[in-house]
Amino acid sequence: MNHSLPNATSVIPNDRIRVDLQLIADMVEPGTRVLDIGCGDGELLGYLTRSKDVDGRGLELSNEGVRNCVAQGLPVMQGDADRDLGDYPDGAFDYAILSQTLQATNRPKQVLSELLRIGQKAIVSFPNFGHWRARFDLMFRGRMPQNPNLPIMWYETPNIHFCTVRDFVALCDECGFKIERSMVLNESGSKVSLDSHSRLANFFGNQALFMLSK
Repeated sequence: MNHSLPNATSVIPNDRIRVDLQLIADMVEPGTRVLDIGCGDGELLGYLTRSKDVDGRGLELSNEGVRNCVAQGLPVMQGDADRDLGDYPDGAFDYAILSQTLQATNRPKQVLSELLRIGQKAIVSFPNFGHWRARFDLMFRGRMPQNPNLPIMWYETPNIHFCTVRDFVALCDECGFKIERSMVLNESGSKVSLDSHSRLANFFGNQALFMLSK
């Protein structure tokens, strides 16, 4: 299985985005149709529109996020990944992107299925609860992890379905989803050269990033 990334395309000078979002952007072919689910303030969607000339759309739950996106001229609707993906027709997009949002959904398995119904490919990223620091906090501190990747205390976090890299791979196997590309990111958001199927990736990966297809 080939987990290597395509060569990065040229970008607009000084058009910088978060490292993990750049890795997602590098997976998207120019001129394609993209739905960014849980698009937040539009950082990734705006970058893809400017730098890769995609036909991009966004779905965002928060009022503030939608306002920020619309202020930038981005076509973003307010909606919930758990309820509103069913409104999109089959195969409407080349890519359906869900960045750092899966763990906040009520039905992650159903959401993943919807991504691959409406998109030819799904790009999904999430915090890895199997990371060594999370294990350390639970084992030696007896506390739920709190770190730059999981900054919100357990009683306020929107995250309700934590998973590990190995959990996600097992879910993909169960559902018959093909993992086309995968990687783990370290605590600075940079790519770590480990196969996402390995135990080391599950231990050292702070975040995980997958491209899926049916």
